[in-house]
Amino acid sequence: MGNRIGSYEAWQLLLDGNQRFVTGDSLYPNQNAARRSELVTTQNPFAVIFGCADSRLAAEIIFDVGLGDVFVVRTAGHVLDYAVLGSLEYAISVLHVPLIAVLGHGNCGAVTAAKEAVETGATPQGHIRGLVERITPSVLKTMRQDKTDVNEMVIEHVKQTVRRLLENSRVVFDAVDNYSTAVVGLTYQLEEGRAQLVSTAGVL
Repeated sequence: MGNRIGSYEAWQLLLDGNQRFVTGDSLYPNQNAARRSELVTTQNPFAVIFGCADSRLAAEIIFDVGLGDVFVVRTAGHVLDYAVLGSLEYAISVLHVPLIAVLGHGNCGAVTAAKEAVETGATPQGHIRGLVERITPSVLKTMRQDKTDVNEMVIEHVKQTVRRLLENSRVVFDAVDNYSTAVVGLTYQLEEGRAQLVSTAGVL
């Protein structure tokens, strides 16, 4: 699979792969020695997956793809920073990837920590505090809507991450604006294994 496809085709590849994973029919494509050799001097991923670092959220497995298919960036709670923005901009401007998927998940530990910090007033120590502070606006917005379930906060945080990505990266904003790239926000259900669409920016 290369990136000579549009945003819609890339989205369909992710959807189809996730459906195979959900039903137990994974094909495990592009995971052999021939594929490894093919990619020694080049790569043409069809999508970027910016997801949470949670061990249960292995992107290539969830979407049933292989080597060279997706460009993966992960942080706890899919929190944006300069390194993430630079990585995503590289995928857009150099690799010309037509789709960015922001991937959150149910029962996210980072979102739970932010929820607990808001409720108790006690913030974590070290750099975990910085993660919590960046997730807190999503928690507060959800609470203002009288929603207290952490999974509702995860959905809001995915939506907020999509917005912040466009606000903080001119490269991504321009790519969406000129229809060369689209951004989707997804939440992953741990029990079922399904990634569900909760937000879009650009045209699929």
